[in-house]
Amino acid sequence: MKKFIVLLLLLCLLGSGGFLWWSQAPILPAGHAPVAFTIKPGSGTRAATEQIEAAGVPVQPMLLELLARLTGSSARIKAGSYEIEGGTTPRRLIQQLVRGEFAQHALTVIEGWTFGQMRQAINAHKSLSHDTASLSDAELMAKISPDFKLPEGLFFPDTYLFAKGASDLQVYRQAHGLMLARLNEAWQARVPGLPYKTPYEALIMASIVEKETGLHSERDMIASVFVNRLRIGMMLQTDPTVIYGMGQQFQGNLRKRDLQSDTPYNTYTRAGLPPTPIALPGVAALKAALNPAQSDMLYFVSRGNGSSHFSGNLDDHNRAVNKFQRGGKPAPAGTAAK
Repeated sequence: MKKFIVLLLLLCLLGSGGFLWWSQAPILPAGHAPVAFTIKPGSGTRAATEQIEAAGVPVQPMLLELLARLTGSSARIKAGSYEIEGGTTPRRLIQQLVRGEFAQHALTVIEGWTFGQMRQAINAHKSLSHDTASLSDAELMAKISPDFKLPEGLFFPDTYLFAKGASDLQVYRQAHGLMLARLNEAWQARVPGLPYKTPYEALIMASIVEKETGLHSERDMIASVFVNRLRIGMMLQTDPTVIYGMGQQFQGNLRKRDLQSDTPYNTYTRAGLPPTPIALPGVAALKAALNPAQSDMLYFVSRGNGSSHFSGNLDDHNRAVNKFQRGGKPAPAGTAAK
């Protein structure tokens, strides 16, 4: 009560007109760089205003406290991390604190990243609390979902917003939930007759399409080739799965002996889909895997300009390989076609 009386006396000394002017005047000039501050949990109004000043915001704590009390906001200020931008007035600042308009930080997960790349980006983000950095992938998945043990492919590539100091587990859970939602939407809208028994198998295919696609407009045709191969029991023979299976042994150049070295992900030596996704597919790749183009294509080869040439039989494919990759020269004897 004594503090409130002091505040009222201060208001009398300032005069109502002067206090009104102060409450509507910018704390920082327009264009000033944002100033970050944090209000600790359990802070009262006085402590909160003092923490704001201590962070470098040029505001008088007693006046800010008085404004909070006069507007009925003192009991509704939320703890958290904030930023005050140039042009913000004391009245607007109080609104931020009451509404909990925390400073938003962002992390973007890129389509086609592996889960390992996603973990690296999250572990390197300075605004996150790294609560899972010491966990293995299996331990992390145990905290996120009881239904999956291996994380690859199960996190949706997108931009995620969070308050400074938020747990990295929050980002993982949000990305995982969004992937399951997008996968379910695509599964419900799938065309009939696809060679997938489960949505997870469709997710595996989507990850292959994501990594094989040079042009976004070709996703449905790339998916068509692999779906057609699955239907007839033909090897998928896709390089990105081989590269994924090699892990750190891959140094940027895929050799013939790599294609012949068996791993669970080598689709040149093993039929069917690999055991898990090989990357984080985006929504377009999911849709392509579950709504592939209607075609009889079984082969494709790069034209060298980012696009692909598609063929329905091996002879046509070999001619395309000679044209686009060998400059018109025939393949050496014994050379296998993809």
